[in-house]
Amino acid sequence: MTGAADIPVELVRRIRSDLPFQSIMTGYGLTEAGTVTASRRGDSFEDIATTAGRPCDGLEVRIADDGEVLVRGYSVMQGYLDDPVATAEAIDDEGWLHTGDLGNLDEDGRLRIVGRKKDMFIVGGFNAYPAEIEGFLLEHPAVAQAAVIGVPDERLGQVGKAFIVRNAAVEADELLSWCRERMAGFKVPRAVQFVEALPVNATGKVMKDDLR
Repeated sequence: MTGAADIPVELVRRIRSDLPFQSIMTGYGLTEAGTVTASRRGDSFEDIATTAGRPCDGLEVRIADDGEVLVRGYSVMQGYLDDPVATAEAIDDEGWLHTGDLGNLDEDGRLRIVGRKKDMFIVGGFNAYPAEIEGFLLEHPAVAQAAVIGVPDERLGQVGKAFIVRNAAVEADELLSWCRERMAGFKVPRAVQFVEALPVNATGKVMKDDLR
């Protein structure tokens, strides 16, 4: 079972071929709602690597106008204990839980998470989503892990900075040139910093506040 972030498609192939697992699954969930989406038997390696699957039985997922992922269903919490203000901020009058995650649904109903609302940064008026950029970076054969944050820029307001854990030799200029061939210009990080490891919490999520 994979989760928390996109993983390279090639890694999914290697898990399937090198390890004795009958199936590989990915999913999306949160404390306030449990497991919300999951992959299904027969999903392609690419679907497993780049999406969080389709909604579980009894749950609905929709995307708000601002791109936020909303969830409604039997497993969504009733509220935060003794905190009606936080509850009202999280769950609207129609019962939709506002997750704070940004995403989209493909034509088959699979959810793709593109980032956290708080992590999105604006480059010259364009919204840049770190998770989307990280997904591109992970396609490079020399990139083992990637984390992208927005940093101040005098001309554009903010630009991306990528923190990269390498699994093979690659230089920053080479990686940025590779990015320019695959991403819109505003998505391309303006700086790359190579690190030995990314700071992560107990669940394996990158602690981006430690990178800022």
